[in-house]
Amino acid sequence: MVELAIVMPLLLMLVFGIIEFGRGYNAQLAVTHAAREGVREYAITQDAGAGRAAVLNAASTLDSGSVGIALSACNYGDPATVTVTYPFQVSIPFFSSSPIVLSGEGVMRCGG
Repeated sequence: MVELAIVMPLLLMLVFGIIEFGRGYNAQLAVTHAAREGVREYAITQDAGAGRAAVLNAASTLDSGSVGIALSACNYGDPATVTVTYPFQVSIPFFSSSPIVLSGEGVMRCGG
């Protein structure tokens, strides 16, 4: 019983760490996917509103109020860039942490 009482908190922390790493990795994939979808729409239509809507649509698993979107200018033949940021909060019991800012960037030449 004593050994279990000593080892159990460490094993639980390991399990919670694995779960949070998976959540963070999933959020990073969603951010990267949203940036790629947003820049594709923005480069083809050259409409910033459509690019932002594509980002928010692709990042539907994330809190849309926390998603930051930055678009560069889209001149025909030049590369357009869409950068998406998202603050990810790690939630492991008995530990407090500040949010980790995840970011993804998509680049595509304007005009298709």
